[in-house]
Amino acid sequence: MRFLVDGYNVTMADDATRRLPKAEQRLALVRRLATRGGDLLGRGAVTVVFDGDPDVSAPAAACTVDVRFAKGESADDVIVRLAAAERGEVVLVSSDRHLTERMLAVAAGRASARSASALFEEARPARRRRGTPRDTGIPTGGNRITEELKKVWLTDEE
Repeated sequence: MRFLVDGYNVTMADDATRRLPKAEQRLALVRRLATRGGDLLGRGAVTVVFDGDPDVSAPAAACTVDVRFAKGESADDVIVRLAAAERGEVVLVSSDRHLTERMLAVAAGRASARSASALFEEARPARRRRGTPRDTGIPTGGNRITEELKKVWLTDEE
C-alpha cells in the first residue's frame, strides 16, 4: 500500500502548522510522517508531495518518507500521475475533493482517500510502551528508587 500525501493541503488544514513559514510546515509534516506515520495511517510506503521547487531548507528525505516537489506543475498533477503508476493499493491523504475525484478515477478499484485530519497529532494518541525503554539510561529499578525519594523529600501536600 502507498499513501500519497498532499503536503500543503495537510499543513494548511492543521492548526499546529498553518501559521508556520512554508519550510517549517514541510519539516514538521515530514517529521510527523517519519515518526508517527504508521500510527496515524497504518502500514505502507509514504510519499508526500509539495507544490513548488525544492530549496535549501527542504527536508532531507527521511528513510521512511519519500518527499517530492511538483517543480513547475501542480502537486495535484504529480499525485494523480503517481496514483496512476502505482500497481498496488493507493490511499490519498488530502481534503481536496477535486483531487480526490481525479485520483479515484485514475486508480479505480485500488484507491481510497482520507481527509487531511488523519495526520493531525490529535488524530490518535501515541502508543505507550510498557516499562522503561532500554535506551534511556535509567537502571533497572530506577523508578522504584524515584518513588522512594519522593516519599523522603516531598510532603503529602506536594
